[in-house]
Amino acid sequence: MTLKDAVQGTPYIIRDIATDDQELNAFLFSLGCYSGESITVVSHLKGGCVVSIKDGRYTIDNHLAEAIAVVEPSCADSA
Repeated sequence: MTLKDAVQGTPYIIRDIATDDQELNAFLFSLGCYSGESITVVSHLKGGCVVSIKDGRYTIDNHLAEAIAVVEPSCADSA
């Protein structure tokens, strides 16, 4: 499942970020958005979504939201 398909208000664990852009990966890492970290969709917008990572809220566009694979915490233990 990708972040774009995630249910609003449900916490997920980031499984993978599918991008070849090293600058984008470094930027996301600086926000706390990396594999194994918890992320919650606060709201879905027409062009993307607002997410909560650690103590911050960020707007992520749909293209990037489709590149972030997430799993529910109960599934992360078995994956």
